[in-house]
Amino acid sequence: MATVYEANDLRLDRAVAIKVMPDALADNEEFSQRFVREARAAARLTHPNVVAIYDQGDDDGTLFLAMEYVAGRLTLRDVIRAEAPLSPQRALAIFEEILKAIAAAHESGIIHRDVKPENVLIDPRGRVKVADFGLARAIGSATTATATAGVLMGTVSYIAPELVTEGRSDARSDVYALGVLLFELLTGHKPHTGDSPIQVAYKHVHDDVPPPSTLADGLPPYLDAFVARATSRQRDLRPADAHVMLQQLKR
Repeated sequence: MATVYEANDLRLDRAVAIKVMPDALADNEEFSQRFVREARAAARLTHPNVVAIYDQGDDDGTLFLAMEYVAGRLTLRDVIRAEAPLSPQRALAIFEEILKAIAAAHESGIIHRDVKPENVLIDPRGRVKVADFGLARAIGSATTATATAGVLMGTVSYIAPELVTEGRSDARSDVYALGVLLFELLTGHKPHTGDSPIQVAYKHVHDDVPPPSTLADGLPPYLDAFVARATSRQRDLRPADAHVMLQQLKR
């Protein structure tokens, strides 16, 4: 939806990323308000694993965000394509850093709502940064999944069942997406596939995520159990938020 440019902050002499909303959407009040909410939500987060938001503005009708620039332009999707299935040690090392970022968001009352490999950046030193809180909403406010031109908000491969059936989400919806993400790191595959987004969404509602060990040899049983808890179709059976999930991972 938005375009991201590398730029230079002349005042502080540093590289930044500028996220610009397309002109075609700038006049749309719904999209403009969502863009501003992204800035306000993400700016509340200060954490080493979260891409920092420096500024938000309107330049003659063009809405933009000034963000931390992450060198290398490597995403977790690139890592999955090159390395998956990852070893449990490698997968968990990356996953723990993602969990820390989402846990910080949940502790600040924010849900990400679009956890996926494309929104995880890895710099040349291997540091993990979670980006694009463009779908983030304060947990205390009403959160409704909407469709625009037939496209579900949030990527369907990682969408929690309740977003499909109820159109509402909370921190446990992020937990579900995190469980799917870990499954993909460990196996190199998404748990549910189909010929259309609707088919994939249907499977999230009606089919359990299989144990990762059914697709990858040598995985310890605790990883199967960990993924199963996170991706339970009954959200009350999932960890309450990413912080709880992180504590369970460290046990």
